[in-house]
Amino acid sequence: MTGVPTSLRAEVDRLKVEVSALHALLPANNLVAWTAGNVSARVPGADLLVIKPSGVLYDQLTADAMVVTDLEGTLVEGDRAPSSDTFAHGYVYAHMPHVGGVVHTHSDYATAWAARRESIPCVLTMMADEFGGDIPVGPFALIGDDAIGRGVVETLRESRSPAVLMAHHGPFTIGKDAISAVKAAVLLEDVARTVHFARQYGEPQRLAQSDIDSLYARYQNVYGQK
Repeated sequence: MTGVPTSLRAEVDRLKVEVSALHALLPANNLVAWTAGNVSARVPGADLLVIKPSGVLYDQLTADAMVVTDLEGTLVEGDRAPSSDTFAHGYVYAHMPHVGGVVHTHSDYATAWAARRESIPCVLTMMADEFGGDIPVGPFALIGDDAIGRGVVETLRESRSPAVLMAHHGPFTIGKDAISAVKAAVLLEDVARTVHFARQYGEPQRLAQSDIDSLYARYQNVYGQK
């Protein structure tokens, strides 16, 4: 494919604005340092995604700076190389059709759990609400191809969690759209920090599975404005 089809022009331009704005939420919530981390959005109706370019400072990530690639990471629109994690994002979209947004960060507390290759136990009601149970650990994989994406998909296919801690790397989160994936990234860091603090005083007790199921069902189906 060469260029964005005319029929998708308005939607791609809208997503560039949205994805640019969502990137600003990563440093605002202390989820990234320097140029690390990325947000992407699937382009509905096409095998395309919008993501930030590689190695560009966050205050330079305007809508015009966003790039468009296919799901194999090939540049479709933009004059900069896409994020080095584009292959991972594309693999997730190709194999999880319900996912519309992907986020990767190196947030301090969540990444510390990833460095220990340790899942975060569901000991808080907010974890049950948002993540539906423990936050799992994915396999270690090197950056550069779709190996990270394969690990994300393999881990989250067996979990209700929209977040995975990729071993020795950091968290990836998914959502029905990009803002949902950013929300999951923000809440992940919050619970990773809280559970870390709790463990300084002793081992916190995991919630009963029946309570986790009840909390998850309420939050996903009743909570908020419908």
